[in-house]
Amino acid sequence: MRDRRFGKTEMNLSVFSFGTMRYLESEANAVATTFKAVELGINHLETAKGYGKSEVYIGAAFKAGLKQQRERLIVTTKIPPTKDAGTMRQFIKESLQKLQLDYIDNFDIHGINTWEHIEMVKQPNGCMQAVREAMQAGLIRHVGFSTHGSLEVIMGAIATDLFESVNLHYYYFNQRNAPAIALAHQKDMGVFIISPSDKGGMLYDPPAKLQQLCHPYTPVELNARFLLADPRIHTLSLGAANPQEFDSHKRVWDNDQPLSELEQSLLKNLDTQYLALGSDRCSQCYACLPCPENINIPEVLRLRNLAIAFDMEEFGKYRYKMFENAGHWFPGAKANKCNDCSDCLPRCPENLNIPDLLRDTHNRLHTQDGKRLWE
Repeated sequence: MRDRRFGKTEMNLSVFSFGTMRYLESEANAVATTFKAVELGINHLETAKGYGKSEVYIGAAFKAGLKQQRERLIVTTKIPPTKDAGTMRQFIKESLQKLQLDYIDNFDIHGINTWEHIEMVKQPNGCMQAVREAMQAGLIRHVGFSTHGSLEVIMGAIATDLFESVNLHYYYFNQRNAPAIALAHQKDMGVFIISPSDKGGMLYDPPAKLQQLCHPYTPVELNARFLLADPRIHTLSLGAANPQEFDSHKRVWDNDQPLSELEQSLLKNLDTQYLALGSDRCSQCYACLPCPENINIPEVLRLRNLAIAFDMEEFGKYRYKMFENAGHWFPGAKANKCNDCSDCLPRCPENLNIPDLLRDTHNRLHTQDGKRLWE
């Protein structure tokens, strides 16, 4: 498996990282899956305080024999911002104990999703004080942040210059954060892409239409090639739940070259497929915001775009049910909260009938509400 320099950290990370949010079935399965990742050449294990027993399971894998390879393995854990240094000190101590490690290679502040979170990490005696102390004591070697926030918040967090890396959403089907990728590259930060096969479109279970458009690649593979052909991106999360789930990525983890003519042609065909939406296509300019009813209009209409153009209705339902159920991790009200105030209409450069499109999206995608995986 190829590796890349993770920005100014100077660590070399495999182009796929083992994201451990999903391997919560049992300790035995988790240990076996971790060993499989390492066997395949993955050298970066990523977890978080909030991922159920994930830290404990990684600790069990080290106890079961991975400690013999400790120097070649890179471990990231993530802890949300706290209002005081004391709480963060305790959380760092607990994570080290669960992981059964003496140090964390890469520590992320988990979920800088709002401007309030940025203010928390900027406080001189706040949570970053504890992180700095841990770095001076050799308990943490590098520090970054993860985010599900708006582009503006991500740019603001990068601009603090407190972090060496960023863990963010960016995929073929959601390129909103492209300016954040550019700014992170300018600052020589490590760039880690969150869950490209899942949050990037549930690509592991694609509709027939999307499979045909991506052939001879799978959607998982073509999205990975889109990302890895970009040298500013260093590693992609591969969230295998068991040892067998790595196989779907094996055709691309040794290929991080520029896009071939075939790959460019396939991506161009995907671009063209958006024309199926006709005059109802939302181009994701975000000019419609803010909405008085707190509807995340561009994200709602992005899900509609995908459902109609690519038959990605199941992915749309999966993400749509998170509205009103995931707080700052996936903000916004459901589309049926639209009260036809028409506040957004004069701001839309495409003259979309946004209230009608919101109602249509809700009718297409509304299902039983859901929560984040580890909840």
